[in-house]
Amino acid sequence: MSDINELKELKNFGSQELNKLVYKLQSSKEARKRYEYLLWLAKSLPLLSEESFKEATKVKGCISQVYVLGKLSKGKIFWHGYSDALITKGMLAFLIKGLNNLSPKEVLAIEPKFIEATGLKSSLTPSRANGFLNIFLNMKEQANSFL
Repeated sequence: MSDINELKELKNFGSQELNKLVYKLQSSKEARKRYEYLLWLAKSLPLLSEESFKEATKVKGCISQVYVLGKLSKGKIFWHGYSDALITKGMLAFLIKGLNNLSPKEVLAIEPKFIEATGLKSSLTPSRANGFLNIFLNMKEQANSFL
């Protein structure tokens, strides 16, 4: 079966990009490969300007320092972020890539079940898994504020 056919059979987690990211992690059977993919994603993270490092953009409940900021443009949210920890930066990049260019309603419709589907939870420490969810919830709160 080709990758395109497999993508068509995937569950829809809320965006085509999020579906692709989940599929990529699902297809990696080794935890090390999933971590390598997160590290690769971390390198692609859109930078957050220093003036955006505010309490309002800080993700609560993360051991590392994490900031995420959504900006609404023409009805779509465009995300930028920062984390001082590389794995967390990769998880942030995963979420930014998966939720970028969606409307606030589209972001709010996404359920956190995609996190379990990535297969990361089994290889993440509980604090990192919790941080992944907290970043996602912060992004949903910001999306809600645009309505």
